[in-house]
Amino acid sequence: MNTNTAGRFVSDGAVEIAMETEVHQVAPPPRRSTFGKLKARLKETFFPDDPLRQFKGQSRKTKFILAAQYIFPILHWGPKYKLQLLKSDIVSGLTIASLAIPQGISYAKLANLPPIVGLYSSFVPPLIYAVLGSSRDLAVGPVSIASLIMGSMLRQQVSPVNDPILFLQLGFSSTFFAGLFQASLGFLRLGFIIDFLSKATLIGFMAGAAIIVSLQQLKSLLGIKHFTTQMGIVPVLASVFHTTHEWSWQTILMGFSFLVFLLLARHISTRKPKLFWVSAGAPLVSVILSTLLVFALKSRHPGISTIGKLQEGLNPPSWNMLHFHGSHLGLVIKTGLVTGIISLTEGIAVGRTFAALKNYQVDGNKEMIAIGAMNIVGSSTSCYVTTGAFSRSAVNHNAGCKTAVSNIVMSITVMVTLLFLMPLFQYTPNVVLGAIIVTAVVGLIDVPAACQIWRIDKFDFVVMLCAFLGVLFISVQNGLAIAVGISIFKILLQVTRPKTVMLGNIPGTDIYRDVRHYKEAVAIPGFLILSIESPINFANSTYLSERIGRWIEECESDDDKKHPGLKFVVLDLSAVSAIDTNGVSFFRDLRMSLQKKNLEMVLVNPVGEVMEKLQKGEELGGHGECLFLTVGEAVGFLVSATKAQTRSSDNPV
Repeated sequence: MNTNTAGRFVSDGAVEIAMETEVHQVAPPPRRSTFGKLKARLKETFFPDDPLRQFKGQSRKTKFILAAQYIFPILHWGPKYKLQLLKSDIVSGLTIASLAIPQGISYAKLANLPPIVGLYSSFVPPLIYAVLGSSRDLAVGPVSIASLIMGSMLRQQVSPVNDPILFLQLGFSSTFFAGLFQASLGFLRLGFIIDFLSKATLIGFMAGAAIIVSLQQLKSLLGIKHFTTQMGIVPVLASVFHTTHEWSWQTILMGFSFLVFLLLARHISTRKPKLFWVSAGAPLVSVILSTLLVFALKSRHPGISTIGKLQEGLNPPSWNMLHFHGSHLGLVIKTGLVTGIISLTEGIAVGRTFAALKNYQVDGNKEMIAIGAMNIVGSSTSCYVTTGAFSRSAVNHNAGCKTAVSNIVMSITVMVTLLFLMPLFQYTPNVVLGAIIVTAVVGLIDVPAACQIWRIDKFDFVVMLCAFLGVLFISVQNGLAIAVGISIFKILLQVTRPKTVMLGNIPGTDIYRDVRHYKEAVAIPGFLILSIESPINFANSTYLSERIGRWIEECESDDDKKHPGLKFVVLDLSAVSAIDTNGVSFFRDLRMSLQKKNLEMVLVNPVGEVMEKLQKGEELGGHGECLFLTVGEAVGFLVSATKAQTRSSDNPV
């Protein structure tokens, strides 16, 4: 920055008068090498958290230890673990295990997979996450939305009833590709991709999926044997009312009784968080009571369907079931991609939510690697897609968990169940599993958040509505794709049609604000002051030229009331973070266009990168005096210079 007292608008005879106004004009930024600029841009894009800063100035041994702790967070907190923390982690682990066991069985059925796979998926992945994950509160396991998406996408080409082995193989293969995609995002530090799933998109998608999931459970709650395989709300309701002859009053009575019990328990825990154990233990209590009831009445009411005999033992290997070729390869890659994005988004969002409550940081890239690794390993150990579940994580948090040891305790509890308790689930009725699923997904319908979106941004509400209706009436994956497409369209619209506002002066101050938002802001005679609030690039430079042209035409046709004798077009570039070649051409063409109209272009506060490119494009050559730090300085200097020039012409020397 340098301080000058003369400008290109001041004639030689008026220098003394112009010197009364001291103006801080902008100096060009220091030159940087091309490699230096590229390095800075890549670092800001892919390494904003600067993960290597902790290695600077450390010895080789310390660097090795820090690297091991960075890759395996358990090495960071494990040596500091104290026995007094174990009690809290054991209580938390047992609590979430009581929720994970019935949910695991239920969600596996939601994915059209054998129920035992749900328990397998609650055993191995939590152990992997405990080693690699950075969240203390995240409880890992199957989740309803990912289960629904996997089941619906795979069922489009393969029937889980007619070809269950192939369906299971495709489920494991999809899990592998989901994990591969998730881990790749973490290694390549491309987590910003999941940011395309906006809050509005997720709220609409989750609500639509929750309704579809709940309606699908009418098959179990009503005792229907022949049910549609489609996911839309219309075919589901049609199937329900076309099979009224299959409805079983015993199943309906049991199902809705336990559904009321589960919803009541959830309501109690929601109203009184200290009673979190009520909703956490309700699913397991429901499974135990319903199993005993069916076992006692099996000879009198054989019409109530049950899970049947489940295989005992720990996870069998499944790497030989992975499909990396054949006609279904495209299907499993697509399924893995969609389920991977959804589960990754949910897991990271849940982890960050509870980390904020306890005031610690969750590394997004570490979480991607951890979730991806546990799905890759899980696909080889008879598991399907898993992530951090909100309901279980909330229970884990409320139960007072201290570290990821709670996941280890949960895994050990599931292991004991797999080894010794599987025969007890033989008489567990499917209707109770359906009631558990309905209770779990009801919380995904967030009406207050939808109302807030309506109040804040109507366009976001449209995005949310499209996701909601798309899931309900088309399909789960297509509804999500429509919402993402509309969100991207919104971004493109903002990029190609950037906002430009006219600024006016707040009387008695040196402050300039949008005249449409501030009624007291007044235009300065002879000046058109515009603020460009977007980077200038090939996508919007033409629009900006046309828009500024319209501003000028409006000013010139304003009966000379607000802009008498327009002389200067001042562009506030404070919000212009970058320009490209088209942006440089935009300024050159605009200057030439204004000169033909006897107007001067003045630039205010361009950032370093913008100045540098304008300088290289020779758009600042000879015109450096037209650069100012603030609009107030620019207007003050130009007004003084104009007055001096007028006096000089009236009184020639």
